[in-house]
Amino acid sequence: MLKFYFNGAPNPNKIALFLEESGLPYELVPVDTRKGEQFKPEFLKVNPNAKVPAIDDDGVFVFDSNAILLYLAEKTGKFLPANTPATRAQTLSWLMFIATGLGPYSGQAVHFKTVAPKELEYAHNRYQYEANRHYKILDDHLARSRYMVGDSYSIVDMAFWGWARLGPFVLGDDAYAKYPNVKRLVDEISARPAAARAIALKDKFTFKAEMDEEAKNFMFGHLKTRVA
Repeated sequence: MLKFYFNGAPNPNKIALFLEESGLPYELVPVDTRKGEQFKPEFLKVNPNAKVPAIDDDGVFVFDSNAILLYLAEKTGKFLPANTPATRAQTLSWLMFIATGLGPYSGQAVHFKTVAPKELEYAHNRYQYEANRHYKILDDHLARSRYMVGDSYSIVDMAFWGWARLGPFVLGDDAYAKYPNVKRLVDEISARPAAARAIALKDKFTFKAEMDEEAKNFMFGHLKTRVA
């Protein structure tokens, strides 16, 4: 059975949504990154990058949330837009836009807003600007398209939802007022029963909530040399 290594962060939630939507059987394997479980040798065999999500599909290891979505969609034949050259191009383009832009810039925007020293105003402004720029591109695109790729709900929407549902946390309380088309799609996906089940998966386990010095040491290795 497929093993799904996860926690309640945005990127694992993308995979949780696909698994719940598709009905593909899977086993949950919690990885508490604030306790450093991502550095255990057995997990590094699955993902040498020491991050969740990752999957072990009967010995086939896949890591990076967007790569996993594409792998699972191709494996099951589910939630892929029509297989034409033009649609395939749009699927890959928007999936990579989310993988290399929306996710990383949103994550850095949150980091510099909530964790980094307050005097780092330049970095904070830089990542808020880039996160807003990516949300604006998404909002303009969704003004012309019901879903990320045409009229079909797909893995690209699942990838989008993972971070976009946290728009107000990333950008501030007025995020959805500025980007109403993003909000429309977030609301539609969040209303799906599979989305509620995906979000609830983390409640099956007890993950460390405190961002104490030990957690920061594991989560942000540049702050202090990690002790094995």
